[in-house]
Amino acid sequence: MKLVAAALLLLPLLTVPASPALQWTPCATRPEPTARCAHVDVPLDRTRPEAGTARLALAELPATDPAHRIGSLLINPGGPGGSGVGYVQFGGFSGPEFAQLRQHFDLVGFDPRGVWFSTPKITCDPAKLYDPAVNRYPATEAEYAALLAHNRAAGEDCLAKTGPMLGQADTQSAAEDVESIRVALGEPKISWLGVSYGTELGAVYASKHPDHVRAMVLDGAVDHARPLRQAIIEEAAATEDSLVRFASWCEGSAECALHGVDVLRYYDDLVARGAYSSALGRTATGDELSSGVYGFLASRSQWPDLGRALAAAGGDHPDSAALTQVASFFSPIYGAYRAIGCQDFPSPFTGLADLRVTAGLVRAVAPHSWRYSEFWDFTSGCAGWPVPAKNPPQPSPVHGAPPILVVGGTHDPATPLAWARGLADSIDGSVLLTRTDDGHTGLDNSPCARAEEVKYLVSGITPGPGKVCS
Repeated sequence: MKLVAAALLLLPLLTVPASPALQWTPCATRPEPTARCAHVDVPLDRTRPEAGTARLALAELPATDPAHRIGSLLINPGGPGGSGVGYVQFGGFSGPEFAQLRQHFDLVGFDPRGVWFSTPKITCDPAKLYDPAVNRYPATEAEYAALLAHNRAAGEDCLAKTGPMLGQADTQSAAEDVESIRVALGEPKISWLGVSYGTELGAVYASKHPDHVRAMVLDGAVDHARPLRQAIIEEAAATEDSLVRFASWCEGSAECALHGVDVLRYYDDLVARGAYSSALGRTATGDELSSGVYGFLASRSQWPDLGRALAAAGGDHPDSAALTQVASFFSPIYGAYRAIGCQDFPSPFTGLADLRVTAGLVRAVAPHSWRYSEFWDFTSGCAGWPVPAKNPPQPSPVHGAPPILVVGGTHDPATPLAWARGLADSIDGSVLLTRTDDGHTGLDNSPCARAEEVKYLVSGITPGPGKVCS
């Protein structure tokens, strides 16, 4: 997720036709001068060949030690809506800890169907997709009807601008695209590094094509089999935990701009009244401020920046631009994020009363951070969405794959540790690596987890059971 194990509808297995060899062309960037790019054409709808094709964008960093090349390692950096092409081209593997991966693998990033440089691209009018005047926690029938009407109109706008791809952007379809990429690469098996949403996509692929997996890391695990109401509450609690931990650090650390301040009280006051944002040219809402704070919580290294952003938003000359610039509602991938989210995580609410019960539980477990969490954004935003969901949550165990490494964090604000445990339990022979530090995903926050992931991807040998990175 940035969000965020996958379930499959019980469809018959489909044979993937042979793909022509990829035509790689140089696409060097300053961070990655050896990058090269290609594309793969896939069926838009595999049940209706007449529906046409989609084109997937790929970028690759060839192995630096061809004599000891293991194969292709595919990366999905999350979202839904994140760009694997951008991750590979612009330094996602630039750190020294990835030297072994660069030696032994062709590192392949791809943009899933509908995303970034793949075509057709999911396209929505941002002004129609998000309206700060719409209450995402409706208290009356009129407010609930307004939320449904807004979401329906937003979805219809996306459908008009995107076309049939909007209804084919589910993770099952994207997983079959991964198989098409494997065939085009000419690899009998692929290795996989998936973070956040990339864990859902990877788990779907492993459940459908276990014989074509060599090794797979699922870091920041999404358990797609989880009942949605349960997932909403668990994630809200995880976001609250991260905010409380940040506040505790901030109050006691001279590194924080709000050192010595009651940070939770300060935060509550700020989001309750809103704060002017020069980036928006207006007063930002509590939802927008809360979403911005959530964006900073994803990385422990950004906590000092979060302290400065909060101090600026409530200072003598208030400006919350640093917060609103990272709020999810204004992200360039928000249209794809919403559209794919509504395919995989449709709203479970049967009406206002049902929604309000869940909203009350969210506020109970997240008394400070309740205004924004990703699963509330999905489920409130998908209420009334006009495109039927192809991939709603349901169990999908993985059998017959080699040992898979699942990574979860005790203080991850986006993907609770319970999700990693649930996903690991659904994968035969998997090993769970637990990290006790802060932030979303071990890849982005834990040197220990990164080292274990690299070691496993190269060797194929998982860490011992019960391994903890503290």
